[in-house]
Amino acid sequence: MLRKLLKRTPLAWFQLTRERTRLIVAIAGIAFADILIFVQMGFEGSLYESATKPQQLLNADIVLVDPKFETLFSVRSFPRQRLYQAAGVSGIKSINSLYIASGQWKNPITRQSRTILVFGIDPANPALNLPELKESAKELYALNNVLFDRAGRPEYGDVAAMLKQNGRVETEVNNKLIQVKGIFTVGASFAADGNIIASDSTFLNLFRDRQPDRIEVGLISLEPNADIQIVLASLKNILPNDVRVLTREEFAAVERKYWTDGSAIGFIFGLGSLVGFIVGVVIVYQILYSDVSDHLPEYATLKAMGYSDRYLLAVLFQQALLLAVLGFIPSLLLSIGLYQIAYAATLLPIAMTTERAITVLVLTIIMCTGSGAIAMGKLRSADPADIF
Repeated sequence: MLRKLLKRTPLAWFQLTRERTRLIVAIAGIAFADILIFVQMGFEGSLYESATKPQQLLNADIVLVDPKFETLFSVRSFPRQRLYQAAGVSGIKSINSLYIASGQWKNPITRQSRTILVFGIDPANPALNLPELKESAKELYALNNVLFDRAGRPEYGDVAAMLKQNGRVETEVNNKLIQVKGIFTVGASFAADGNIIASDSTFLNLFRDRQPDRIEVGLISLEPNADIQIVLASLKNILPNDVRVLTREEFAAVERKYWTDGSAIGFIFGLGSLVGFIVGVVIVYQILYSDVSDHLPEYATLKAMGYSDRYLLAVLFQQALLLAVLGFIPSLLLSIGLYQIAYAATLLPIAMTTERAITVLVLTIIMCTGSGAIAMGKLRSADPADIF
């Protein structure tokens, strides 16, 4: 009868809740480790999303770039002639180009200068797929008119509010007078705090050392029925090795690889997540090991009554799973709040995603069950003789 009663009793839960202080400390420790992982993964995700946002907005199926291309924020130019050569390949519908460079923006209020990313486009055929750009592209036909990214850092000035109030905003880029005639939304990144879009003529006026026949990105759109792999192979066959041919997805993947492997930022975020995981393993192991040590005579008694090691180990794993869930819930809620604070402070696209929440939950379960597996050694040593 006693054995049947014990089987129906949630022993793992009673073991955890018997000492409330220890349970609260354990939950706080796991939550801390999870929050550390959430924060690191959140910033890492915002790094990749913001860095590849321009690639995602390109009006193109295939892009041409310099063969040494690593990141859009420090891209080299190549001859526009390569784009014209590509236009003759079967299956290509249209070609376009994009100028990119970093300029010095002067805050219209404080007059302080700050680096800003400048995109030069053909207003008649915008290279970026932005709803606001389609509506305001006509404003770019006039020389020295630009569009401003309202999702940039506040240090550039509240240009959107000034534009709404006055209809235009005058300031300087590279010490040349420009007028902001519209806004769009892309957002800040780890490499660029803000962006502006200008016509190709305005771009060349702002960067006088630039040659019109050298571009940063060549854009190729395909016919609806064209096979992209066949077109890619044809382009790679006819174009010289001073240009690189990529799909838009491959273009974004190269950018992501740069931030993952070619910069310290990606490594730091990955290391932070690993440290959070290790901290969690240590905390849960200490809790479970202490619990087993404190209740070793009771475990030995259960063994003397006929309960197997498998049953006792199952109890230990149940405790680990309960700790994982109890520690994950507050960490998820707190991390959502921290994401909001981080977004308000940095304007980086950091937000909780279902995929990230599931990933951290799985990591938490692995963390806790792994700690339980390490603590098994002490439980296996429980012997009925220990009660005497």
